[in-house]
Amino acid sequence: MLPDTQVNTPLIGIAGGRQSLDTPALLLDLGALARNIERMAAFAKAQGVGLRPHVKTHKSVEIARRQVAAGAMGVSCVTLGEAEVMVKAGIPGVLITSPAVTPSKIARVVKLARLAGPGGMMVVVDDPRNAADLAEATLGLTHPLEVLVDYGAGYNRTGAASEAQVLELARRIAAEPRLKLRGLQAYAGNLQHITDRQQRSAAAAGLRETIAHIVAEAKRDGIHFEIVTGAGTGTHDLDAQRDAFTELQAGSYVFMDAEYTQVLAGPAQPSPFEVSLFVQTAVVSTHAADWVTVDGGTKCFATDSGVPLVARGADPASRYAFFGDEHGKLMFAGERPALGDRIEFVTPHCDPTVNLHDAYHVVDGDTLVAIWPVDARGRH
Repeated sequence: MLPDTQVNTPLIGIAGGRQSLDTPALLLDLGALARNIERMAAFAKAQGVGLRPHVKTHKSVEIARRQVAAGAMGVSCVTLGEAEVMVKAGIPGVLITSPAVTPSKIARVVKLARLAGPGGMMVVVDDPRNAADLAEATLGLTHPLEVLVDYGAGYNRTGAASEAQVLELARRIAAEPRLKLRGLQAYAGNLQHITDRQQRSAAAAGLRETIAHIVAEAKRDGIHFEIVTGAGTGTHDLDAQRDAFTELQAGSYVFMDAEYTQVLAGPAQPSPFEVSLFVQTAVVSTHAADWVTVDGGTKCFATDSGVPLVARGADPASRYAFFGDEHGKLMFAGERPALGDRIEFVTPHCDPTVNLHDAYHVVDGDTLVAIWPVDARGRH
């Protein structure tokens, strides 16, 4: 039996192969992906800010390479496992955005820093003990470990809780010869999904004011934050004003999903980015009076941000409901889909949906043109 990632390989290059895929299949529209990558890169360049997009969205070496080729200065990785995949693939400028604190993780950081070389990798720190542990572990490195102070700007999942803690930690890192202080991370995930633009803009402006104050106080203290990194897809256009951030960590713009499309679409204009990621399912049962059953359920779609939206194969007014691990209920509008019909959905939340799949089925129109692995799936 072929592995799941190879079942559809014989369809590559065959016109109309999109409609013959073994389902459920994670689809990636190559044209929309390319346009999204180019648009964000062009935006960052025009605004004079750097772009270090998050690979937690796609976990793909191929997509990271395309982002860097378009102008990204590197990539951001939430997990050390993601970073290991990217560094080993030769992706430059890798930033690990979550602290590595356990002995096993610190050992992996040092090994990866050795492989990446000077300027190839950075980590974040939010605690003096972690800074001391990293410094001690890097005795064998031929170059200092590059470090950013992590500030708890959003959910406070990680990050120093106050300006005073940020400055004290920065002083400690700057005084440690085995560590090299590069800057400040201030990622506010809680702002990215505020639907009302005025509210989102006000919240983002408040954070930038706080960050600017921290940077100014650090400068008065003789500390230079060369890098100030953060922002996301939801605030990318707001946080590119150069009054705080030097670079953007936006990630979901490459794919978009149901939630981000709603967030970025204004009353007078559509979202600047296109939906490029879909999940294709097949209708597996049609016996109910008011719905049909498709072969994509909670093991196929992330469930934390609502339900998938119909993109293709059925009336867009049709409504999806989770129907178990492997199934979905499609309460159809208009004509009833037939047994075996392919229904494609916009994902509710792209990042965790990707992590449920082994591969992207890359399509150009109705032709399957490639299958790319989700390289960092499940890598912690």
